[in-house]
Amino acid sequence: MARPLVPLISIDALVTAALELVDEAGDFSLPKLAKRIGVSQSSIYNHVSGREEILELMRGRIISESPYVLEDERDWEASLRAIVRSYRDAFARHPKLAPLLVLQTVQDDKVMALYENLAVALEAAGFRGRDVMSAISTIDSFALGFALDLAAPDVVWAPPAQGYPALTSALAHAGPTDERGEAAFEFGLEILIAGLHSRLQSTVL
Repeated sequence: MARPLVPLISIDALVTAALELVDEAGDFSLPKLAKRIGVSQSSIYNHVSGREEILELMRGRIISESPYVLEDERDWEASLRAIVRSYRDAFARHPKLAPLLVLQTVQDDKVMALYENLAVALEAAGFRGRDVMSAISTIDSFALGFALDLAAPDVVWAPPAQGYPALTSALAHAGPTDERGEAAFEFGLEILIAGLHSRLQSTVL
């Protein structure tokens, strides 16, 4: 049979279906992806090289769906806040994707642009040399950590009634899951920025 002149599937359809599978089950496979979109597995290879490329396409998709605006590149603190919030918000819609992406090298152009903007903001702040990459790695771990937290169960800690009074008291003030996560994110972001300020001051002295 002659090959169809118009592809039966598109890259966009592949990424959408893969994200649906991850949202539902926390992972995807090429056989399940092929079944979801109603094609043979070999048809998928006409569009992408395999699982790794699909993961990168998903990474790019969620980042592009969470845009950020850098109004003044000289205001590194505002830039950092915008980028980190955008990164965390990108995973808020697909929290089960985060564990899959932390195991893979970042290659997508849209995501590279995010890290480029982050490097520009850090250099504008005064960071130089190794400190730029160290700061990026720290910020990345912070944002991904909160992305993973979005996929956590509603009850993260379940201490018994006796024996953990300090933790039990802390949990009593945590509030609902979404409030706890948001408060922890804002708390951590303030500490992260304060730490970066402290690092800058120490390198100047």
